[in-house]
Amino acid sequence: MIQSLSLTEENYLKAIYHLSGNGKESVNTNALAESMNTTPASVNDMMKKLSNKNLIGYKKYKGATLLPDGKNSALRVIRKHRLWEVFLVQKLNFKWDEVHEIAEQLEHIKSPLLVERLDTFLGHPTIDPHGDPIPDANGHIKEVVKAPISELEQGAVGILVNVSNDDPALLQHLDKLKISLGSRIEVVERLDFDSSVSIKVDNQNTHFISNTTSEFLMLTLTDK
Repeated sequence: MIQSLSLTEENYLKAIYHLSGNGKESVNTNALAESMNTTPASVNDMMKKLSNKNLIGYKKYKGATLLPDGKNSALRVIRKHRLWEVFLVQKLNFKWDEVHEIAEQLEHIKSPLLVERLDTFLGHPTIDPHGDPIPDANGHIKEVVKAPISELEQGAVGILVNVSNDDPALLQHLDKLKISLGSRIEVVERLDFDSSVSIKVDNQNTHFISNTTSEFLMLTLTDK
């Protein structure tokens, strides 16, 4: 039976999932406090609540780990969030930099039937507008082998499959450079001075991007 959780409880479980490397590691109180923009004392109180519901394993000073029910709850919220982002972009013509905050509100809708009908209406998408994978109804995620441009050698070529930061300023910057999911990107040169990278996009325009930006652009490598 699925437990009824508050909006705040769902947000905590989602934050633990993301901070723990998709539920694989423990997350300390300070990291959670920073992520949730609250105090360590408030985090401790919530960790006790979630632990009492058998959603997390928690030991003071050692951090929190997701238990199976907690991970499933987090994945349900993430599934809803990413499906709503697809809907907003594909059906309501929002831009990819406009949808995150709206989806943050819509992800807490409780109706499982609505979510499954939304999934069917959209044609069962597997990625959201930023390339993040959408968990299926059973919480399974189709993983794609990918690497950030910051880790690729000069001459590497790949397809942009994910932007791992949904900051609107970053997404608007990519729009100006005409970089989007599916773009073919070649690593032309990396500067030793500041680790900025020269990239060629779709065999046409060449741009310099910062090392920070290159960390967020995830490619699936292809033949040159």
